[in-house]
Amino acid sequence: MGHASAMLETHPDGLAGIDRSLVTAAIEACFDCAQTCTACADACLADDMVADLRRCAALDLNCADLCETTGKLMSRPTGFDAVLALQTVRACATACGACAMECERHARAHEHCRVCAETCRRCERACEDLLAALG
Repeated sequence: MGHASAMLETHPDGLAGIDRSLVTAAIEACFDCAQTCTACADACLADDMVADLRRCAALDLNCADLCETTGKLMSRPTGFDAVLALQTVRACATACGACAMECERHARAHEHCRVCAETCRRCERACEDLLAALG
């Protein structure tokens, strides 16, 4: 059991009516994706072909910010706002899809982009699973 699950299980407000395992999976995927995208952007900036990777780095950073925000929002069940959660998770899934698509373009030449694309796709799926549960 990861920390996200433990914290949601012990939270006095909990997340009534929402599958906690889906929330936990999304939180963990979001924070993992935020770190991976941040590292991928940094690797893009350090690459000799930085001009070719400018869009990739920008999408990485946008995705990292949205993933971090989504992970934090879903970690706070007190005063849970389903509409805000729905919109935030949807934006996160969209950012992950766009970032994955761009990183996939560079994956053969840049291993960091391959790793990032895989992580973004995992987060996108976790967000889509949560979206289905949120309605």
